Amino acid sequence: MAGKKLTCLACGQMNRVPFDKLAAGPKCGTCGAELAGGTVAEVDLATLEKAARNDDLPIVVDFWAPWCGPCRQMAPQYQTAAQALQGQVRLVKLNTEAHPNAGAKYRIRGIPTMAVFSSGKERARQSGAMPSQAIVSWITAHT
Repeated sequence: MAGKKLTCLACGQMNRVPFDKLAAGPKCGTCGAELAGGTVAEVDLATLEKAARNDDLPIVVDFWAPWCGPCRQMAPQYQTAAQALQGQVRLVKLNTEAHPNAGAKYRIRGIPTMAVFSSGKERARQSGAMPSQAIVSWITAHT
């Protein structure tokens, strides 16, 4: 059975999802969490690294912090973008305050910063808050 490999963002288990099920909100075979349901998942550094390295769908990460006003302002826009791109790309958030090693590893100099990962490599980066349509356009141009 052909399909896409996706890391469960909740338990870290690898899953293979048939192409025709990607837009239907597939769930993890181990824990039942959504794999590509159009919602934004909060991840830690280890989960981000595993998904960026192994997943067949591009993953977009929003590096943010709870004290950052523009980050909080962009959060609902980022969620709207995730819904619009369901089944095509997965959007996640990584709290740089809770995971300071992530900010250092990825050389995050300002937040919010979005980065697109595909085939184990960072493909694009954008800093600053954006409205949902601009997020969708930017992601589409870089995936």
